[in-house]
Amino acid sequence: MFNPVNSRVDFPEMEERILEWWKDKDIFRRSVQARREGPRYVLFDGPPTVNGSPAIHHVLTSVFKDVLPRYKAMKGYYTPRIGGWDTHGLPVELEIEKKLGFSGKTQIEEYGVAKFNEKCRQSVEGYIKEFEDILVRSGYWIDLEHPYITMDNTYIESLWWIR
Repeated sequence: MFNPVNSRVDFPEMEERILEWWKDKDIFRRSVQARREGPRYVLFDGPPTVNGSPAIHHVLTSVFKDVLPRYKAMKGYYTPRIGGWDTHGLPVELEIEKKLGFSGKTQIEEYGVAKFNEKCRQSVEGYIKEFEDILVRSGYWIDLEHPYITMDNTYIESLWWIR
């Protein structure tokens, strides 16, 4: 009547099996689409700044940002969830200044603003993959295939048009 249960559980293997099943069956997308006709619930996610490797606080905040839409989805709400990355601003610039050994604006100008900006872009692009990996492993259901990225011109222009 019951399947035997092994007292020794291989949690890493179980995690990989569940994540693969979710991926193979496209569970997240299907869970969102199944409620398309329901009332809409949107949680505006403040994206993490990707100026370094993800840390435990990124996982913890993601859990909270995942629980509320999941709860609403279980109540029949249509809850599309789109991931995003904060890829510009002072945290990113300070990291690159530190890496280059700069201590101010004058050194950036001497180095070249366009060249400095490119270093910033390269830096955040490297961290995005790390963030995606940790969010998937933590079971966070969010669309990472179509994220908004704050350094993309389409994102920046969309904010101009809102005004």
